[in-house]
Amino acid sequence: MGKETSTRRQAWILAARPKTLPAALAPVIVGTALAAADGKVAWLPAAAAALGALLLQILSNFANDYSDFFRGADTPDRLGPVRVTSAGLITPGELRWGMAAVIALAGLVGLYLVWVGGWPILLIGVAAILAALAYTGGPFPFGYYGLGELFVLLFFGGAAVCGTYYLQAQGVTPTAIVASLAVGVLVTAILVVNNYRDLETDRRAGKWTLAVRLGRRGTQLEYALLLTAAYGLVWGLWLFLHAGLWVLLPWLTAPLAVRLARTLARATDGPTLNRTLAETAQLGLWFSLLLALGFVAEKIG
Repeated sequence: MGKETSTRRQAWILAARPKTLPAALAPVIVGTALAAADGKVAWLPAAAAALGALLLQILSNFANDYSDFFRGADTPDRLGPVRVTSAGLITPGELRWGMAAVIALAGLVGLYLVWVGGWPILLIGVAAILAALAYTGGPFPFGYYGLGELFVLLFFGGAAVCGTYYLQAQGVTPTAIVASLAVGVLVTAILVVNNYRDLETDRRAGKWTLAVRLGRRGTQLEYALLLTAAYGLVWGLWLFLHAGLWVLLPWLTAPLAVRLARTLARATDGPTLNRTLAETAQLGLWFSLLLALGFVAEKIG
């Protein structure tokens, strides 16, 4: 009985995809650092925003696993980690209940966030839940039509960073907007690697991601441009918005970005691409932590 319980727990952890969760926290960290730099930090709303972001990421992962199973995208020859529904570890019915439970928890957190931030936060929260469910599900699964990158940029960049800042500062600044784009393009780069890895199986399943549409060379270029954009936006914060030299701290991660771009340009096997995916997530986290540190250090300095 104990072994069965442990196996079930491991299956649910696998469904939640823990390695993707830092991508949900990074924008909240940057938004909170901006609020702290402006002397407007509010720790309870910041913590609630972090919890809400984690729940939405888990919901997205559950929904993606569930919908891809029914659409036939998770075939045995895919290169990525095991998907729990297609592997029979969790039944579709159980995963539906899991999604309902996560939505309920996110709703409870959302009630507090709406009480703090008002109707703009309500709109962001409802839109984020719908986007998480509609990425691969519903009548128009936008992930199947090459729109995944756009939605990731909007929700993991603009909505997450600016929403977190708004909760604490009750407004949004140009610096917050540019910072949200810098974080957002790196989170988007994670999706690009994921779709690049699954390009062939997605094509056969009729999942027309942007990677399928662009092909391997085009996707490699897209990835390199997204990484370049992140560092260019940070440079813009210093050059045009006078954020101070500390804001250039994320440039310390540039060598890792260069290495990852070169790796993707020649990688074809599953293990290498899975490692590149994980390291791209690490790049986004370190970039965001250094950006957050830069904002706070500039205020202290």
